[in-house]
Formats: sequence, C-alpha cells, structure tokens
Amino acid sequence: MTDVKHWIDGRETASTGSTQPILDPSTNEEIATLHLGDASTVDQAVQVARTAQREWAQVSLSKRTQIMYRMRQLLIEATGEIAEVISREHGKTVADAKGEIARGQETLEFATSITQDLKGGFSENVSTGVDGYTFRQPLGVVAGITPFNFPAMVPFWMHPIAIATGNAFILKPSERDPSASNIVARLYQEAGLPDGVFQVVHGGKDTVDALCTHEDIAAVSFVGSTPIAQHVHATASAAGKRVQALGGANNHAVVMPDANVEFAASQVASGAFGSAGERCMAVPVAVTVGDIHEQFLEAIAAEAEKLTVGPGSDPATDMPPVITKDARERVIRMADEAEQAGGRLVVDGRGLVVDGYENGNFVGPTVVTDLPADHPTYTEEVFGPLLVVMHVNNFDEAVELVNSSRFGNGTAIFTGSGHYARRYQEEIEVGMVGINVPIPTPVGYYSFGGWKDSLFGEHHAHGPEGLEFYTKQKAVTSRWPHQEEHLEASMSFPTHD
Repeated sequence: MTDVKHWIDGRETASTGSTQPILDPSTNEEIATLHLGDASTVDQAVQVARTAQREWAQVSLSKRTQIMYRMRQLLIEATGEIAEVISREHGKTVADAKGEIARGQETLEFATSITQDLKGGFSENVSTGVDGYTFRQPLGVVAGITPFNFPAMVPFWMHPIAIATGNAFILKPSERDPSASNIVARLYQEAGLPDGVFQVVHGGKDTVDALCTHEDIAAVSFVGSTPIAQHVHATASAAGKRVQALGGANNHAVVMPDANVEFAASQVASGAFGSAGERCMAVPVAVTVGDIHEQFLEAIAAEAEKLTVGPGSDPATDMPPVITKDARERVIRMADEAEQAGGRLVVDGRGLVVDGYENGNFVGPTVVTDLPADHPTYTEEVFGPLLVVMHVNNFDEAVELVNSSRFGNGTAIFTGSGHYARRYQEEIEVGMVGINVPIPTPVGYYSFGGWKDSLFGEHHAHGPEGLEFYTKQKAVTSRWPHQEEHLEASMSFPTHD
C-alpha cells in the first residue's frame, strides 16, 4: 500500500482533505491511497507555477531543448517502471503500456526540435525603412486534464510542447491510475526542469472546475468523454480561457468487398479488443459492404475466440479487464439490450470468468450484428470489448452510415482499391482516417483530433497545432530612423508606401 500525493513545487504534497482508494481492475483489491485536491490545492499549485513560469520563459531555447533531450533519455530508462504501474492501476498489459509510452515519447521528441518550430517570420521594407516580423510567446500557466485509458501517452500529448514553449504546466490525471504522472514529475526534476514548471494535482470534479475557472490559468487541455469535454469547454471558455477539449468516439471500420477479409478481421479485432476496447481510437463498429458480411463474421469470430483474457501482469494475456465494475456492467447491459432488440450475438463474452480473478472486471470479446441503425448499442460509445457489425449494400451507403454518426474522431477503410480509398478519405466527415490501418493515431509530429462531438475548440492535440495552442503570436512593425532625421506625422491611417 502506498500513498499517491500531489507533486507541487518539486516535492510530494499531501492533501488536507479527502482520500480515495486506487483499485486493481483484475481483483478489485485496494493497492494504493490517492490524496484528492480541491480549489485550495489548485491555487497553491498555480501560485508556484506563476513564479516558476516567469523565470522559465526567459530560459534560452537551447537550454529548454537540452532538458527535453535529457527527459527523453530518462523516459526511455524508466519505461519499464512506468509500464508496470500503469498495468497495475489501469489493468492493461505491460506490453500495451510500453506501447503508449513509446507513442508519448514521439511528442517529447517533437518538443526537442522546438527551436525550429518557434522560428518567426521577417519581412524587410514592408514600407520604406519599416520592417515587419512575428514571433510566438508562451501563454503562462496552462493545465491538462487527462483520462484513465492512456495515463502516460495523453499527458505527453500536452506537457512537453507546453513546457518547451515556455509555459508552466499543471496536470490533473485520472484518479483511477494517477501514479504514472508522479513518476513523470520526478523524471522532469531529474532532467533539470526547474521546480514548479511541471506539477501534478490529483482530484475529481472539484479539482477540474477549479482548473477551469482559476483566473491565473490561461489555457486548459482536456481528453475524455463527450459530456465532460462539453462541460470543460463551456466552463473554461466562459472563464476566458483558451480550450482544446477532445471528446468521445464511435469509430467505424469499413470492409469493402475487395478487401482481404482475414487481414481486415485481424486488424479490426486489434482495434476492437486491444486494451479491452478502452481507447478513444478503438474500433467498436465494423461495416461490411456487399456480399462479404457472413465471411467477415466468421473471420472476426475466429479472431475473437482465440484471444486470451486475463490480468495485464500475465505475459500470456491478450485482453485485460475493463477499468471498473461499472464499466463491465455497462458492456454487459449493452449486449443484453442488443440481444433483446433482435441482435445476433456472434461471440458472447458476457459470462466470462477468469480463474483466480473471479472478482476482477473481466468481460470477454463480444460481437453482435443485425442491429437497427438507431439502436444505442450501435450509436453510443461502448468503451469496452463489444464490436457491432453493420451491413450495407455499397460504398455510398457505407459513407452515409459513417457520416450519420454524431462522433467524428477516427475511421478506417479496408480495401485494395485506390479509387475507393481516395474517395473515402475525401468524403468522410471524420478527423483521422486509416487506409488498411485500424487505429490511425497520427505520429507525434502531426496533430491528433476529431470532428463533430469528438472535439470542442479549434485546436487538435500535439504536433504543430499543439504548438499553436500553447503559444500566442506577436507581430512587430519597426522603424529605426536616424537621430537627425525628421519625419512629419500624418493624421491619416498609415499606408505602406
């Protein structure tokens, strides 16, 4: 049993308020105690961050990137430690946890080249003897509120770029698996980052609302469910802050008649059942086109049935438990409702029990088909290992079905046709598209983000748009006349002669 405390001003800080247990999803046993913050905890962190940020913004770009390079090496060395604690608290396999750390490292590597990306523009003689130029400056103190499903990767979408561009960053990780963030805070300190530039405050809604409304926080980044994304966006925007709030998803994978069905099934299975479906880029819907429906069902059932379900700590595990009892019950309820509505359960994982882990949050991979397009099991985000397989007659119907979703995070198409692949990427109303790739999460030097109810705010996460989000542009127009030169003032609006 350990205490997980806040990280404020370079050290662990206990709460004066309440605590809550951290549970192992494989057993539901308490493995740690989390200290919860409130508005006073947030204010304490903000005051430290304000002071630290003023000094950090004056540190040269060269020194900032040197710290980022050291942080990269420390992250590589600590990957095993972080992956183990993620697996213990989240439930995902250690290999999957190492994968998310590696993807987070991509954004850290993008931040090491911030000297290149922060170069401004310069134009000589925009008017006679007058030059114009631009540069970008940090916002000040910024905050990130991140979900349980990627306790390392999603925060890394935010803090490396925010810090490298001269901001101070306050992270509020999920209270379900918070320990990885504290390890990252320690690594930043070891890398030479001044205390107060990166801090971690734990808590629930009170902490979130305090971050969204504190007058000295300039911007808030959020990743999570659509209802909370809407709340964060509305609350923080009303408080005058810059906001990027990434919400939920219901990603579709379209399988065309010319696709390699066995390949498509294996890839869709990875997207649907990897990490027990608890990914915003999971694939909870497959759409078969034409006469391959039954062939795909047979192939996806074979993929689902060969998966080993167990604790994330077991190297033999393919699919771990979901995060909580409530999450398990939601998946089972949605499968029940689908069956009651006439859906056909091709694979039924509702009764799965893992020997030795009878109290864990396990549910087996589940595949359902023959659902109407307005059924909630199809239209809502499951966030669990339940795959709905829909069927349409042709490509146009597939595009129409995908575009009818209120979500627009990611999608994929499996096809051997360049014609249909190109049409799909053009016509689909979604932020991220995979062509024969089930989880099209962009690499760290591109940006991540969806459309419609999957994103609130103007900026996508990490990459170039992340840099724009955490900085503001300043334009300068300058003239340096000779001391003896006399220029008559004009009362007219200036022109560029």
